[in-house]
Amino acid sequence: MTTTEKETEPGAVPGGAAVPRWALRAAFARSLSAMYGREVPAYTTLVQVATEVNADVLRSRGAAAERLGSAARVTAERHGAIRVGTREELRQVAAVFAGFGMHPVGFYDLRDASASSVPVVSTAFRPLEVEELARNPFRVFTSVLVADDRRFFDADLQTRLEAFLARRTLFPPRLLELAARAEAAGELPAGEAAEYLRLATAAFELSPEPVDRAWYAELSRVSAVAADIGGVASTHVNHLTPRVLDIDELYRRMSERGIEMIDEIQGPPRWDGPDVLLRQTSFRALSEPRRFREADGSVTTGALRVRFGEVEARGIALTAAGRAAHDEAVAEVDRRLAAEPGGVRADVAARVWAERLPRSEDELDRRGFGVFTYRLLPGARGAADPGASVHDLVRAGLVVRDPVVYEDFLPRSAAGIFRSNLTDEGTKDTALAGSARDEAWMAEVLQRPVTDPVAHCAQQRHASLRALAAQLRLDATTLDPTPSTERPQENPA
Repeated sequence: MTTTEKETEPGAVPGGAAVPRWALRAAFARSLSAMYGREVPAYTTLVQVATEVNADVLRSRGAAAERLGSAARVTAERHGAIRVGTREELRQVAAVFAGFGMHPVGFYDLRDASASSVPVVSTAFRPLEVEELARNPFRVFTSVLVADDRRFFDADLQTRLEAFLARRTLFPPRLLELAARAEAAGELPAGEAAEYLRLATAAFELSPEPVDRAWYAELSRVSAVAADIGGVASTHVNHLTPRVLDIDELYRRMSERGIEMIDEIQGPPRWDGPDVLLRQTSFRALSEPRRFREADGSVTTGALRVRFGEVEARGIALTAAGRAAHDEAVAEVDRRLAAEPGGVRADVAARVWAERLPRSEDELDRRGFGVFTYRLLPGARGAADPGASVHDLVRAGLVVRDPVVYEDFLPRSAAGIFRSNLTDEGTKDTALAGSARDEAWMAEVLQRPVTDPVAHCAQQRHASLRALAAQLRLDATTLDPTPSTERPQENPA
């Protein structure tokens, strides 16, 4: 059963002898949401508008609105974003999230995904199993500073930045101890569960400690993101994101309420074909009062623009071939905009999508672009032609095709959100080479495997095909028309 925010108080855990990780995760999402709403009141408005839009969409579209997730799941769904500064901090935050049943998925390099100075690489922590996602799909997009990248930081600044980061402690030993117990046992006793939630939430609260104005300003000249990570003594939730069923309508309603939104919705355009991957937008970072320590040691009051409210709309996951087609379409949009200065990206993108991408779920599946799972209708066992493909069975009404929701992120969209909320582009010396970072580096730092999201989706699809073939006593290779190069290498058992 999905736990929604209205079923329990924020941060509360179910009673009983032990609290399983999924219930811890649901309570953690609620607790962070309540905390962030207190810190950033416009986020509460965003959640209210998202809830209203979702209710209206459900009323107007009925069951079709739940094609990519139940109303209960969409209502409860959140993703957060945080930023850390060092390998050790990244490893520790991975341990904290592991206690909630959240695992690293995907590697995102934002350093070249935007013209702005964004010197971070990222992964996202989330549940992996379908059942766990259905119970609560909380995700946290987590970025780490690349302090040795000479395009952003010279040797002197790197040394001082790393010394500053080494002096701080983001996650207390007791929090890490409870996280390790929750990960190992898959649950915590109720008392320890409440303590774990309290400590985990506190670790991401905005610190009242004064910010060194000169140090923060020096880092800001390189990158506002670098200053937000390395210019303060703690980490914090950078944004918290509800899911909405009509992001264009939400954008319109938020603007009507006088809340300044970023210039455009990031990701695929609105068009009359299937929704794929991820669309995101946000309200602009707000000016928040902060305390500053001046050069003479005095403490003054000022303001920073760091945190914002993001919202997302999720579509169908794409295969490797589908992602390639998507990326080619994005590149074509860029080419046309370069050739036609003044064009509106959303309009150009909608035309390109109509020219290049499948206009229905059926075509998306047949061309091998979309990720779907398949299940047999009751009473259909044994009624299939031995030479039938899964597409034949769907067309014959013997098999139901279910879309797999895209659970992950897009580097360009993430960088676009970051960039839209920056007041300064920062500095980046593109003549220099960047530091090497990739998925293998991330796994080594975390001391945990990093799941490839495309391969993970492929495994879901092929597992359903193997189960279907076994039910119908058909050859799985015949049933699946996907080229062998697209199939995951795994043990069928």
